[in-house]
Amino acid sequence: MANLRRYDPLTELARFDPFRNFEDLFRDFRMANITREGEGRQPIRIDVHEDEKAYTVRADVPGVNKDDIKVDISGNRVTISAETKRVADEKQGGNIVRSERYFGEQYRSFTLEHDIDDSKASAKCEGGVLELTLPKKAQQGGRKLQIH
Repeated sequence: MANLRRYDPLTELARFDPFRNFEDLFRDFRMANITREGEGRQPIRIDVHEDEKAYTVRADVPGVNKDDIKVDISGNRVTISAETKRVADEKQGGNIVRSERYFGEQYRSFTLEHDIDDSKASAKCEGGVLELTLPKKAQQGGRKLQIH
């Protein structure tokens, strides 16, 4: 008899939270991001490290040929774009049950605190990771004005 609870119809009503699944909805929407062809889009994920002379950016670009990656630098804005192309598979019989590989263009644009010296910037891509070395521009020696 100790396990019996008195029924209270207002308890269930008090627990009603119309926004309880709201965050899940947006998380699922961001993760699915399905295009018309049913292909899922994944963002380019980056790590940015800074020292006193340069920024080092590592970006995940799995399955992308280095010839299909473009990096644009304009002042302190860096834009990375990558295109994954669909490889024509020969059918070997049977049906495709599930296809989650994305084919298309991705990009990522971000700003850094300091301007980049684009003449000294370098990039390399190994094992699906793009590594950018972005030296900071030398600070222009500011000029102090004397007030007369």
